[in-house]
Amino acid sequence: MTPTAADYFEKAQRDLDEARKIFSIGLAAVAARSAYYAAFHADEALIFERTGKIAKTHAGVRAEFARLTKTGPEEARALPTFLAKAYAYKGISDYGVGRDAVITMAQAQEALENAARFIKWVEAQLEKSG
Repeated sequence: MTPTAADYFEKAQRDLDEARKIFSIGLAAVAARSAYYAAFHADEALIFERTGKIAKTHAGVRAEFARLTKTGPEEARALPTFLAKAYAYKGISDYGVGRDAVITMAQAQEALENAARFIKWVEAQLEKSG
């Protein structure tokens, strides 16, 4: 793994650890947002490892990841869907107001579980690349 990819992956692991701690004190929206960033940084690690480039936007990261995984196993093809859903949680956490701008603890738990699976999958791909 390149040093840059390793740095992004380490950031992903730290973000996931922080998301779990935040969840444990009952802050669902912040935990879900942090879970998104954990997956986002893992995604950046994989993109850099495979392309040598970093996408400059959230949409760019999601699009590049979808491109890289579109011919992969079913498990990999489901990961971009999680990124899109988690990005919506980020938006609610950052900008949401009113009754519709709520992330439940169940949704945050699901985001954490999916982020952990996402990171584990990316880690396996990074290990394959050497």
